[in-house]
Order: sequence, then structure tokens, then C-alpha cells
Amino acid sequence: MEKMENKNIPKHVGIIMDGNRRWARERNLSTLDGHLAGYEKMRQAPEWFFSRGVEILSVFAFSAENWNRGQEEVNYLMKLIKKAVNEEIEEINKKGHKILISGRVDELPGDLPESCQEAINKTKNNTKGILNICLNYGGRAEIADAVKKMIKNKIEAEQVHEGLIKKYLYNSELPDPDIIVRTSGEERLSSFQLWQSAYSELFFMEKYWPEFEEKDVDLIIEEYAGRKRRFGGDGE
Repeated sequence: MEKMENKNIPKHVGIIMDGNRRWARERNLSTLDGHLAGYEKMRQAPEWFFSRGVEILSVFAFSAENWNRGQEEVNYLMKLIKKAVNEEIEEINKKGHKILISGRVDELPGDLPESCQEAINKTKNNTKGILNICLNYGGRAEIADAVKKMIKNKIEAEQVHEGLIKKYLYNSELPDPDIIVRTSGEERLSSFQLWQSAYSELFFMEKYWPEFEEKDVDLIIEEYAGRKRRFGGDGE
């Protein structure tokens, strides 16, 4: 797929990959089948976006609130995440994609924190698209962690400004998402990129994440290209 010409391509797209469980339920499949279908789609999506000129894709892979789900489901999700960072990394590296992971990675079970760091290290010099995996992530938790780091560094109240807070967020070098997409028909951010989304365009899709197709990337880019971004300026 050639990069789309004459289009206002978003540099950074965020995706809340929602609807795996409902997709499975409507097909009389298990919840685990739904997550596997969602995982397969996540393997394909980065190349679809990067081939069209998007430079950064942030995906909401596991929320800090997801620990409240059933033990079998959580264990399976951890197994899929481990598979992604261990088994898929060679293919990702071959494609030239750079992996970043945002969230409380050190709280993940077993050797997952080390596996995540290894994936980051292995792909750190790649330049053909950045995949930012939000893992054990929550927007409020991210802001709380930033405040804790600032206190630890003895930042004085008069030194605090928006730019400084951003520097203490996870992977703060990334620009804010231009557009955040949520699948499954739900219309909320669910604590995804709360600080960064202040001026992001929002786009809600009815289809479940396992139904996401390559042509939907074109739809997202078309939608973004048709929006007028004013960043709090005049209405005209």
C-alpha cells in the first residue's frame, strides 16, 4: 500500500481496541476466543497504519482496571501479551517498527517486565513506525506516577508548568495523538491518554475490534482529513 497522497495524514493515532468479548458472545464463542481474534488483529494493524504514512500507533492493550476481570481471562491476556513481546518481536524488528511500552510495566507478572524491556531495547533504533503499547496502563495512574516522580525529584510548586508535567509522563517524547479511535460503539476514553488527548480528535466506530479491517484505516484517515483542528482558537 502506497502512502496516501494529498491527505492530511495524522502523525499519531491512538486506538482503544474494544469489543472482543461482545464479538465472541454474539458468535457463541468463548471470551478467550474473542481476545485471540483481537490479538490477531493487533498483529496486522500497525503495518496498515504505517504503510499509509502514520508514524505512531498507540494501542490500549491492557488497562490497569482489567485486573478486576476473572482470573482465567486475566491469565489468558497475560499469555497473549507475553506471546506478543516474545514471539512477534523478530517479525516486528524485521519490519523496522520500534516498540515502546507505556504503563506500570514493573507490576506485570513473572518475567514479563524483562521481556518488555528486551523488546524495547531490540527495536530502539528502528525507524519505520512506532508502536506504543499501553500495558497495565491508566491515564489517571500515569498522571499520579508523574506527580510522584516530581515530588521525588523535589520539584517546587513554582517550577510546575504543563510542559514539565508532560516530561514526567510515560514516553513523554511522543507527540499527543492527533486522533483517538474507539471500536465497539462505546463513546468514552476509559482513562486512555487523558493528559495527551486534550485536543485529540475522537472517532467512535460501531464495529468490534476483531472486525477491524485494513479499509477502516482509510476511513479513519479520511475522517481526520475532514476535521478542522482549532486547538481552542476561533470558531472559524
